[in-house]
Order: sequence, then C-alpha cells, then structure tokens
Amino acid sequence: MRRSGGERFALVAGGGTVGHAAPALAVAEELAARRGCDSVELVGSYRGSGAELFAGSGLPVTLLPGRGIRRSFAPGAMVGNLLALCGLAVGLARSLALVALRRPRVVVALGGFGSIPPALAAVAARVPLVVVNIDVVPGAANRLLARLAAACAVAWPGTDLPRARVTGAPLRREIADLGTAPPGRAAAREKLGLPLDRLVVGAFGGSLGARRLNEAVLDLAKQWALRQDVAIYHVTGKRDRDWAADMSPRIGEDGLVYMQVAYEERMDLLYSAVDVVVCRAGAMTMAELAALGVPAVVVPIPWAPRDHQSANARVLERHGAALVLPDGECTGERLDELLGEILAGTERLSDMAGAARSLGRSGATSAVADLVEEVALGSLGGGRSLRRGRSLRGGRSLRSRHATGEKVPR
Repeated sequence: MRRSGGERFALVAGGGTVGHAAPALAVAEELAARRGCDSVELVGSYRGSGAELFAGSGLPVTLLPGRGIRRSFAPGAMVGNLLALCGLAVGLARSLALVALRRPRVVVALGGFGSIPPALAAVAARVPLVVVNIDVVPGAANRLLARLAAACAVAWPGTDLPRARVTGAPLRREIADLGTAPPGRAAAREKLGLPLDRLVVGAFGGSLGARRLNEAVLDLAKQWALRQDVAIYHVTGKRDRDWAADMSPRIGEDGLVYMQVAYEERMDLLYSAVDVVVCRAGAMTMAELAALGVPAVVVPIPWAPRDHQSANARVLERHGAALVLPDGECTGERLDELLGEILAGTERLSDMAGAARSLGRSGATSAVADLVEEVALGSLGGGRSLRRGRSLRGGRSLRSRHATGEKVPR
C-alpha cells in the first residue's frame, strides 16, 4: 500500500562503492519485504559502482552528487577535496528537501560519502538515525554519524561505536541464501566451466581489481602451469582486464586449468565452486567468507584508512579461518607457499572452513532490520528505551512477530 504524500517508512543511504551499497541494498530489501517496496527508498551517490547496483533493485532511488575526501595536500587532491565539499553542500540541501518530502520514521546510514548528507539531514529534522558499520574499525563517516545516531548496528564484537548492537554484516540475498540452500559444488563448477576433479583456487580483488594481487596470481599460474590437480578462477577486475589478458600464461591442455574473467556477477557460484580464495580484506568479503565457510589467503590494502582492512583480516586469522599475506609480500612464490599449506590435505581445508563458519551470522540482515524497526517505532512511542532484541510494543521481538505473520505497525 502506497503511503500518502510519497512518505517512506525508511530512507536507506550508502555508497558510492559496492562495499557500502551492497549492504544498504540488503537492508532496504529486507525492510521492503516487511513493509512494501514503496515504504523504503535508497539514497546513494551518482559516483561509483553503487549507483548501478541500486538501479537494478526495483526500489525507489535518489542519487546525490558527491565524492570522497582524499587524505593528501597535493594540489590535485586539494582541488578534488574542494569539489567534494561543494558536492556535500548540494547533497545536504537535496537531502533536507528529501527528508521533508518523504517524512521517514527512520534514516539508515551504511557509510561512504553517499550516506553523510541524508544522515545529517535526518539529525537536522530530528528523524531517528541508525548507523550500520561493517568494518572492524569504523570509517570517518561512521565515526562522525555514530555520535548522532539513536543506535548502531556493528558486524563484529569490539567495534568501538556508541549504542552498538552486534548484528553481523547485512549480506546480499544471493549470498545469504547460500547458507540455507547451497547450489552444490558440482552444479556451481559446471555453470562456471570448472573441472569437478581438481582443487579450485578463486582469486579476486574487487570490482575494479587489484594490480598487486593480479600480478601475483598470474605469476602463480606460470609456476603451476604443469600441475594437473588444481585450477585457478581469476577475476581480474574491469580496470586490469586488458592488461591481464595480455599477460595470461600459455598453458598446455594437460596442465593447469586457468580461467580468467574481468568481472563475476555470480559470486554465489564462485564461493560455492572454490576450495580456497585469494582476495582483499574488504568488510563485505570478510563477512561473506565467514557466512559461507570459505578458507582464504587475505591480502589487505596497506593504504586503507586506519588500516581497517588489516583489522578485518586479523579477525579471521585469529580464529584460524584465513592466512594473512601483507601486500608488500604478495608474490606468486608466497602464494605458492601459503596455498600449498592449505591445500596439502582435506583436514586443513575442513578446519579452516569450520573456523570461518563459526564467525558467520546468517541472520544479520534480519537483525539489522529488527533494530531499524525498533528505533523507528520507539521514536513514536514516547521515548521509551531501546532494549536488545525486544519490541518496544508488547515485548516480543519484531523478527518473531514477522515470522508468525502478525501485523506490525507501519
């Protein structure tokens, strides 16, 4: 049922990278499933790949101008930062108008520069704000917004934000569904064209790619050229597509199975097909590895703000789910050594997979949506306190009320 005057129950903001947009979409889809597609609106940035993700969602979308701030005093960076501030001002003005028009009961911010203007507009309009943080170490935007938020949903215990509840990281529906209905390794390999009788290594570095990681995987493929027991499925990223294609090793029919693609839309199939992955340590990737129990060699980006990728990777490493390889040491030779340790026997693979699953939270998206609803309904209920896992109307959790088909106030 369409809300009068174009009103929304929630505005869900995140972007412009996929790492912020994907969990924003997951939360928005969960809320829309509960309250109707026209009750939730996505807010993101024109810049970055997140806009493409939002466009195919089927939900109402508003895109704002803006770009990230570069931590540099170089002339080019200073000019870019000035433009970023101008974009922020325009985005804030448009967000204030959007909040006034939509009159949401809650605004949800999932980080990135696309979330800042809507979140500040919510605070200015005295609309409750929920911050969702998926990195172990919060980014600058979330550290700022968390001080103004009614509650924070965090992916990992120990994340230092006020009024935090550990929910896990909201996962894309196709990834979350794997935890309950996996397609099977054989079916996934058949769809990707991978052999059934070999150990498979997946390698990827994000939608654009990671040159250091790509160089190391290409070198590894050359070293493994004569091996008949393994296969490599290499996702180079769009930025390195042509370069990586030119550098691809020439391998005979009786040796290594090496497959190279620029971008993989079906990451659910990749996760199902592989035995181990080589990847960066973005928050969404770490959450997906944990939820699906995939062993990994993780190569954190060394220049990530506050070294947050290293912090993400260390969580999996401490529990025995991953091996961490510093970026400066990422070579084909080192990958050969580390993957050799993991692939030496089925027991090591099984132990790492189990360790990863012990960290996963398959119901994270639902838990975040529960928190959002509690904050929204609590803001209309006379200021009653937020209680962990409980509805503010009648004591039962919102999740259980949805599960039994009971109507929940919009």
